[in-house]
Amino acid sequence: MAIKTNYTFASADGVSAIHAVRWLPVDGNVRAVLQIVHGMVEYIERYTPFAEFLTTKGYAVFGHDHIGHGDSVSSPEEWGIMHADDPSDVMVADMFTNYKHVKEEYPDVPYYILGHSMGSYMLRKYLSVKGAQLQGVNGAIVMGTGTEPAAAMGLVVAKTLAKLKGRDYRAPIMVKLTFGAPYKMYDLTGQDAANSWLTKNEAFVKKYYNDPKCTYLFSLNGYIGLLSAVKYDGSAANVAKIPKNIPILFASGDKDPVGNHGKGVQQAYDLFKAAGIEDVTLRLFEGDRHEILNETDSDKVFAELYDWMESKK
Repeated sequence: MAIKTNYTFASADGVSAIHAVRWLPVDGNVRAVLQIVHGMVEYIERYTPFAEFLTTKGYAVFGHDHIGHGDSVSSPEEWGIMHADDPSDVMVADMFTNYKHVKEEYPDVPYYILGHSMGSYMLRKYLSVKGAQLQGVNGAIVMGTGTEPAAAMGLVVAKTLAKLKGRDYRAPIMVKLTFGAPYKMYDLTGQDAANSWLTKNEAFVKKYYNDPKCTYLFSLNGYIGLLSAVKYDGSAANVAKIPKNIPILFASGDKDPVGNHGKGVQQAYDLFKAAGIEDVTLRLFEGDRHEILNETDSDKVFAELYDWMESKK
């Protein structure tokens, strides 16, 4: 278990009150800190099992719900809606606000940051945009990520539809465009839990598809935020802006469709290596799908991520 408390801060969008959570060791002895950046159409409390595991090791864990997600909305009708002209810029700015909050509370212990799925793309952009302002970062874990050359085209489609329908419109066609060929072998509906793209753990799949905080349709502006970050991350010039001395771990399942079954993760890793980042590691977990923290071998995943962070102190 852990001591869990909530806090809020003002979003860079000017309207949202961001819901944030901290998990602390029961004995109050904090040896290190991890900031978690969650993915698309989910929320930070889904990371509770990993956070509680880390608190038993003396880590404090912090995270928040992005704009349009979880409890950072005024009502359930606002899930998937992002009140911003540049949603990815807002999400990056909110990550930095929470980073400063974490550093104020624990300035003198090792600090790590983990981004999963959409959060992995936001983390990659964050390290590029805010890297020069980051201090005391012992490592970054880029989890459940990929490489999407078609992001630019998808962004054009989303922006065109937003001009026609409004940016808050929820367009099913964007789901089809986003979930392409690598997903075809999996069930995307929750009807066949054993063959879900999320994880082999059927209990987690069923819980996910029965959770209203995970089953709404993203707005066009939400997709604009996601795809603009993916496009940004694919630029070698943008990757070159990342501080060369921050250790990076790419961690994914080798059957994760987001990473094109490992191929897209390898491409992202190669991009970081080519940029001259000094310490980059690639770890593909055999047989695992998208949510490696919720996989059937999650105990092994937890342990390896912890060991990697410990090795970077």
